[in-house]
Amino acid sequence: MGAVTYVRTLDYVARILDEDVELLEAIVSNDDNLTYGAIISVYTGADEAITALTDHGVEELTDMLSEARLTTKAWHQFLDDFVDDPELAARFKAQASR
Repeated sequence: MGAVTYVRTLDYVARILDEDVELLEAIVSNDDNLTYGAIISVYTGADEAITALTDHGVEELTDMLSEARLTTKAWHQFLDDFVDDPELAARFKAQASR
């Protein structure tokens, strides 16, 4: 694999994928959810950072979300597995039911 020369912020990835940024933040908050090196922290100050993804990370995330959305049952299981905040998971489950 070649050197990473750019990354995309989670806000930008959310717009590209037409996803809620909070969902993406919840998924990547555990760096074990994507391949090592796919999630990048960009420090913007002494105690401030934003999260970004490499191209591979965006592809991985896109594939994960596509597979998860095949059925309502799969989507709910995905949210249970990848979103640690039960209230946030419940919100995304309710949105899918509409």
